[in-house]
Amino acid sequence: MAHFELPDDVIQTLSTVLQQLHQTLPAVHQQPDFNAPAFKWQDQQLKAIYAPKKVYLDDLLGIETQKQKIIQNTLQFLEGLPANDLLLTGSRGTGKSSVVRALLTQYADHGLRLIEIERDDLSDLPLIQKIIENRSEKFIVYCDDLAFNAEDENYRSLKSVLDGSLQSGSSNFIIYATSNRRHLLPEFMHENTPVTKVDVPQYTELHPQEAIEEKISLSDRFGLWLSFYPMNQVLYVEIVEHYIKKAGLTFNDEVRAESLRWCQLRGQRSGRAAYQFSKHWIGAQLLAQKLSDNK
Repeated sequence: MAHFELPDDVIQTLSTVLQQLHQTLPAVHQQPDFNAPAFKWQDQQLKAIYAPKKVYLDDLLGIETQKQKIIQNTLQFLEGLPANDLLLTGSRGTGKSSVVRALLTQYADHGLRLIEIERDDLSDLPLIQKIIENRSEKFIVYCDDLAFNAEDENYRSLKSVLDGSLQSGSSNFIIYATSNRRHLLPEFMHENTPVTKVDVPQYTELHPQEAIEEKISLSDRFGLWLSFYPMNQVLYVEIVEHYIKKAGLTFNDEVRAESLRWCQLRGQRSGRAAYQFSKHWIGAQLLAQKLSDNK
């Protein structure tokens, strides 16, 4: 039998076509590996995260009241008792996301699991529930930086899920979300201005207060709201000191001064800025020590 080989240019063309087809075809659905402690909802699948970043509740200072309420709600959920969907709002870098991730570190051995989902995928929540409905683990479905613009209609999907039948029959599924906005949707100055019938454009909302109520009602669907506030300089320095000492290094006036310069340059005094400075300082000190030891 004669041996036939395709020309190199034909092989290259076929390879390019196959790559393009691979990019356009939907991903092959695989069964999730529930041995993982966390998941990312992507391409309508639960993608396992085997080594999520460790965040510890004891490292989150200045938010004791919020932590206590979050922990209580989560423990009720883990015990199969009534618990609320949770909305964490407030200033950036104040620990909203960290406290949710710290729950996984604290309670993964108690059966807690975390599913991260993007805002645009919230309409898939019923599908997620179907996938996990027979699991014994308890799943927090977590949406970070949840917010909608004025034209975005996706918020209606979240409203129906939070207020509909999804939660009523599920004991292993709860929603935690963080947002910089209390009401999740933008609010405008004209919405607080009384409407008159003089020179009203043709397509002006006849009952604007009802539209405003609809915006506010989205956050009302979350049973528990917790607010996080900007921190003062004393707390910022306290957080820096905590991380420096945890690493076994000395906290002194030099470290304090450098940490304050760091937050001034970044224009942000927050737990996130304190943690980032601590990583910078600890890394620099350990590197200097390592180079000194190698001489």
